[in-house]
Amino acid sequence: MKTPMHIIALRTIKHNERSSILTAFSLEAGRVAFALPAGGGREAIRRRALLMPLSAVECVADTRRGTDILLMHEPRPMSAAPSAIHGNPVKSSLALFSAEVLGSVLRESGPDEGLFAYIYNCMEVLSALPSERTANFHIMMLMGLGRFIGIDPRTEDFRPGMVFDMAEGRFRASPPLHRHYLPPADAEAVARLSRMTPANMHLYRMTRAERSRILDLILDYYSLHVASLKSLKSLDILRTLF
Repeated sequence: MKTPMHIIALRTIKHNERSSILTAFSLEAGRVAFALPAGGGREAIRRRALLMPLSAVECVADTRRGTDILLMHEPRPMSAAPSAIHGNPVKSSLALFSAEVLGSVLRESGPDEGLFAYIYNCMEVLSALPSERTANFHIMMLMGLGRFIGIDPRTEDFRPGMVFDMAEGRFRASPPLHRHYLPPADAEAVARLSRMTPANMHLYRMTRAERSRILDLILDYYSLHVASLKSLKSLDILRTLF
């Protein structure tokens, strides 16, 4: 059976001498995997360029093989954004980080139109951003992603002086009995960062050390609620950039 599919590429790994496996998030089926031809042929090279991390592609998926790994036919870009991203080392690093996070967080995800639209919009935003305004992109992406996977903090309860209970995802007047909470200064940063959007993220001024600490806290929060993000391969590259 052949099914039209819209996908956002996450990661490609070598399977054997003849093929590689692409994992992607699709509009129609959620997380999917495709077998792709390996090697140095013209078609293999074209597909690798087309399916870089965070690239959006429209294709036909062949599901007749009776396995969870699909075959891809007629791939074509949904947007011109990937060329603007992967031709820029800084944006390419941000795309790699975003795709690696998504690959860990969306392991069992089914179809979700809102989530797909969010990821696609992030890709478009990254493409259009001036290079000098990219420093907070990964913070914005992670804060926004939490809303679509059900772990966003309940910021409506925030008052100055409160702590943030990371295990319950809420603000409270006094520390919980467990150790997974943030003191008032960090809790206030959570409330402030929850208002970050693609349009205003460049207005959030942070030093390299502040940005690194905030990223660590967000990754800790994700690791508590979804999946461990402690060993992301792209994280060290990101720290050298921002």
